Amino acid sequence: MLYRSNQADHLCAGFSLIEVLVALAIVSITLSSIGALVASTARGNRSIEAHLSTLETARAIMATIPNREELAIGDRSGEMADHQWRIEVSPFALQKTDKRVSSPWFPQSIVVSVRSPTGVTMQVSTVRLRHGSYK
Repeated sequence: MLYRSNQADHLCAGFSLIEVLVALAIVSITLSSIGALVASTARGNRSIEAHLSTLETARAIMATIPNREELAIGDRSGEMADHQWRIEVSPFALQKTDKRVSSPWFPQSIVVSVRSPTGVTMQVSTVRLRHGSYK
């Protein structure tokens, strides 16, 4: 049996130019969305790495703070791993303390500020007890 093609079959075969353009538009929108997602993820990773670097520097500085007896009230500053740091030591302000009770211990407020090369600043606050009197 011979197959005869009629003219209607030739008109329906293949894709029209409109269909190809719509498919290309869908593909380009999908690829641009994926590209934007990848760029956003890369920016987020750089931000997290910078934050972790600043945090590691702050922890290293906190680990090198002198012991209780050597830590005097005042400010210290320096630089470590391209990060500028500052340690502020001050008497800790106590509220509602009984003045009649004396203690050989007094609290000190310690604030460590670290500024990264990108300008991001991180601050870590803690309280230490010091034996003796306010100096």
